Amino acid sequence: MTPLGMKLRAMRDERGITLKQMARALDVSSAYLSALEHGRRGKPTFALLQKIIQYFNVIWDDAEELQRLAEMSDPRITIDTAGMPPEATELANRLARDIGKLEPEDLVFLRTEMMRRLK
Repeated sequence: MTPLGMKLRAMRDERGITLKQMARALDVSSAYLSALEHGRRGKPTFALLQKIIQYFNVIWDDAEELQRLAEMSDPRITIDTAGMPPEATELANRLARDIGKLEPEDLVFLRTEMMRRLK
């Protein structure tokens, strides 16, 4: 599941909306919406994201949060390390190969540490 998918599911659950109801309102298939939630589809188009924001009638801050989550929810990414130090290429390859072996708390630690260092 992607960060956006987790948020969409939580918003649906909070409002008692089924996947089929939401899909019908957005004019997409329930299979597509399910795949979007589970990370089997890439991030939604800008137009679809705007439909989702309107569908949930969210306020400005929540709309920005959904947009941020969409940007961080592409399940199939490419990391271009050309021109970077060899450590960057090694790190990218190790993550690609081994990220599925890490525990959730390890992922949280790595993400938190990276965000701390980027500030």
